[in-house]
Amino acid sequence: MQINISFDRPEDGPNSGPISVGWFLTSDKGAVLYDPPERVSFRQTNRSHAKSAARCPGVIQLESRYFMVKCPFDLHIGFGRDDKGKAHLVNRAGAGSTIRSNKLGEVLTLVNEAEWRYPDRPTVQLSLPYCFIADETVFLTQLSPFLHYRREALPGTIFGGRFPINVWPRPLMWAFEWHEPERDIILKRGEPLFYCQFEGTAPDRPVQLIEAARTPELQTYLEQIGGVVNYVNHTFGLFKAAEALRPARLLQKKDD
Repeated sequence: MQINISFDRPEDGPNSGPISVGWFLTSDKGAVLYDPPERVSFRQTNRSHAKSAARCPGVIQLESRYFMVKCPFDLHIGFGRDDKGKAHLVNRAGAGSTIRSNKLGEVLTLVNEAEWRYPDRPTVQLSLPYCFIADETVFLTQLSPFLHYRREALPGTIFGGRFPINVWPRPLMWAFEWHEPERDIILKRGEPLFYCQFEGTAPDRPVQLIEAARTPELQTYLEQIGGVVNYVNHTFGLFKAAEALRPARLLQKKDD
């Protein structure tokens, strides 16, 4: 009887090991304001007791799967209506604002009232240059920073979202549904703005986040799929067309 012994591991292959996810800024303008995404990890916690939550494998697994994007600006925004009833944003910080009033509209916008999900809940959007990419099937889920405590809760909720970054990389934004427009939105630079969670085809594979180079191939692909939401509905229906345009490789580590 002949016995064949193989030393190959079934988990070896192109989709084994950590999932590589690249992040980059779509523009160099004001890049110094935007901190790199950070893995959520509460290291300065009590680990002396064997039953401490800080040593619980389930807690560690959960925290390690979220990456935090910090707020790049100090903002103190109110909601108002003009004498004709048109909705608008109010810069409560006034002359003390760290952002000039004529620049505020470049990063923060009030969504057209006809597009609000509820007539009494304004929607605001903070534009950001953060973008994520992968060369294998990876879904990004954007959600609120629920592991970080705020003494003063925000007067609403953020819009989450989930999409495949291997075929649909796009700049993220912070979209906020203002449940209590009579209360101001106050954001501080450096505080958690939102989390990103990345899911591959195997749930047990860890995620490795690297800074990606904005190669000509990546830039071209972003232009090919960018802005289509302004022209069609249900953009997820364009995924197959996007895959046909996509180069085999988009993720390349940025040189140090």
